Amino acid sequence: MDFIDLPALWFLLIAFLFLGYFFLEGFDFGVGMLMPAVSRDDVDRRVVINTIGPVWDANEVWLIVAGGAMFAAFPEWYATLFSAYYLPLLLILLALIARGVAFEYRSKRDDPTWRARWDQAIFWGSALPALLWGVAFAGILNGIPIDADREFVGGFLDLLHPYALLGGLMTLSLFLLHGGVFLTLKTSGELVERARAYARRLWWPAALTTAAFLTWSYINALTQDDFGVVPDLVPILALAAVASVSWLLREGRDGFAFLATGATILLTFGTIFANLFPRVMVSSTDPAFDLTIRNASSTDYTLTIMTWVALALTPVVLAYQAWSYWVFRQRVSRDRFVRAGAAGGDADDEGGEGGH
Repeated sequence: MDFIDLPALWFLLIAFLFLGYFFLEGFDFGVGMLMPAVSRDDVDRRVVINTIGPVWDANEVWLIVAGGAMFAAFPEWYATLFSAYYLPLLLILLALIARGVAFEYRSKRDDPTWRARWDQAIFWGSALPALLWGVAFAGILNGIPIDADREFVGGFLDLLHPYALLGGLMTLSLFLLHGGVFLTLKTSGELVERARAYARRLWWPAALTTAAFLTWSYINALTQDDFGVVPDLVPILALAAVASVSWLLREGRDGFAFLATGATILLTFGTIFANLFPRVMVSSTDPAFDLTIRNASSTDYTLTIMTWVALALTPVVLAYQAWSYWVFRQRVSRDRFVRAGAAGGDADDEGGEGGH
């Protein structure tokens, strides 16, 4: 594959995987965080959980594949990233584990205290990653202390630059909005109205933090020669997408509102990756110490083998996930759980809080 720039191709593929992960897992995080707010009783909570029950674990596969691709294609990027962001990434991992366990175990006992504790695990297991992913990616773009040996030489506080914290607030509020709009598509009755009401309230912080983050990113790109260049159209489209959500919700066009929140996520993270390229991590110590797709990549032979494997397997994975969303496209209603309770059964057996 001498005619293909393999490092650039794999940077784009990894960016695609992260964009897909944030689009899909973004509404999972939002649903988990909104569950206590939109629910009035345990039946409501079970409805909310079952809106993502068949798909949440498949959505996380995107993250696993992205991490594996980063490890194989850009081992220097992987090593420096995990050494610098060891604590945030560990917290994300523990949060995702706790959330996954909560989905599976909250229905094992019909005890309010038992379920309330697992509900807290779902909330925090969704909120922490939603915040920390934004902090991490904004920090990667803003720059962290990296020396000539491509090693992180800073401390934890070096990761908490105001730009990185703004990135965390942006992803937290944007994922909340994304999850709220998703619930308007997957629930029925009063839950739809409550979800729409919360989504309309959440639009303001999501729009403001997204606009602030994109504006700051654009100013940095214009004023810092070593910061990269953001294509003008990408952040403008992101702002247009998030601005349209409020009107679409007022008009009851929930499907288009969901596409708009999803587009905002894709375009915002697309801005980050576009501004980063051809670097993979920015050094705040010296631009000469930046990790790039050239000095952080594996050999061409390794990338060639990975490309052929990706070409063979990616269509299969995408087709399977599209099929699973089609199969579980129906709304989830309270009646299903009320009928099961009256009959002495457990509706979770039909799809599971985390089942398939």
